[in-house]
This record gives sequence, C-alpha cells and structure tokens, in this order.
Amino acid sequence: MGVTLVVGFGCSLIGWICVYAFICYVNAPRGYEWNCRLVTFLHGVLIVLLTAYIAFIDGPWPLTHTGTENTPLQVLALLVSLGYFVFDMCWCLYFRTEGPVMLGHHVLTILGMLLTLRLGESGTEACAVIFGSEITNPLLQARWFLKRVGRYDSLAGDAVDLLFILLFGLVRIGVGAAMLVAVVTCPRARWFIKASGVAIYTLSCVFMVDITRFAIRKSCGKYRRWQERRQLDMNGKPHQH
Repeated sequence: MGVTLVVGFGCSLIGWICVYAFICYVNAPRGYEWNCRLVTFLHGVLIVLLTAYIAFIDGPWPLTHTGTENTPLQVLALLVSLGYFVFDMCWCLYFRTEGPVMLGHHVLTILGMLLTLRLGESGTEACAVIFGSEITNPLLQARWFLKRVGRYDSLAGDAVDLLFILLFGLVRIGVGAAMLVAVVTCPRARWFIKASGVAIYTLSCVFMVDITRFAIRKSCGKYRRWQERRQLDMNGKPHQH
C-alpha cells in the first residue's frame, strides 16, 4: 500500500482505539465487553450509512461495475472499516471472547480489504460486501444489550430477532448470492477477489445454518409455552353447565 493508505489506516485504527478508550472512561461501570460492543454498534451504523450512500447514490452500482477502479469515497470506507476490524480482532484475541468461525470471518474481511486497497480496484463490490455484512450487526449488538439488562424475553427481543433473521436471509444470503455471481462472472475481477467472495459467502451460509437452527428452536419454545399457557387458562376456567 502507498504511504497515504498506510497513514489513513493508522489514523483509522488510532481513531477506533480512542473511541473505545473514551467510552471506557465515561462508561467504566459497564465493563470492557459492553463498551467494545458499543464501538461495534457505532461502526455498524456508520459503515452501513456510508456504504449505502456509496452503492445507491455516489455509485457505481456494484452488480454491474465489479472490478472497477476504487473511488476516493470507497477508499475512505475501506480504511474506516479496516481500522475497526483490526482493532476488534486484537480485542477478541486478547480477551478470548470469540470462536474460530468469527475470528475466521474477521481474517477474511481484513484480507479482502487489504487486497482491494493494494490493488486499487474492486472497491465497488468490497463496499457492497461490507454493507451486507454489517447491516445486521447493530441488531446483533442490540440483542446482546437486551440480554444483559434483562429485557430480551420481551416484544423488543422478539422484534430484534425477527428483523435480524429477515435481514440476514434477504441481504447476506439473497442479495449476497447475486453479488457473488456478479463477481465470479466478471472478467475484470482478479481470481483471488473471486476466491475471497466465495469464502465470505460460504461463511455467511454457515452462519445462516446456525441462525436457522436458532429460529426453529426459539419458535418451537414459544409455541410450547403458548400451548402450556392455553392449557392452564382452559383448566382454570369454570365448567359451563
């Protein structure tokens, strides 16, 4: 990478470290993981808004312009996200909070962004992948926060889970499949960019299997509890003569 990109990455990494340090300072009673997840939430919201603007307004359209030269705004989005992912990867390794699948996701994401910045091309599809990957992240953090404050078993918890499952299936699996086809069939895209796309989409499918199992388990549990409450209500009612 050029000096400008290295400096940009350094500024991004230091920026996210400073954000985390500030949150830890003003929100010390909540603990390190709570504060790190606040940083994750902030990154998710920021990068989704930025990459959505890139894809839908600034352009070019990712499904038709894969493998094209990076725009300045795409480079900015990649640097912002790269700094965050390196920070979060180091945090996860230090505190040992994540398993191999999530760490693998972080490694693939970091390598993909590094390749895109080094080559100076494929920023269009890289930003689209970041948008699809991060659009569900704020919901994932909201779910964790609800659990910690004892509000997960509520309408808010159900709404967050439902929206997360729908967005993951529609965007990361549905739209992600169209994006993968566009990258793999594009003659301009390099073979390792195509391989990265296949790897990231495969990982998304692994996540989708786990999410589907969770959805089935939660739905069955709720249906079982509904039946139990219905049975109790029926047993508690006086017999009609």
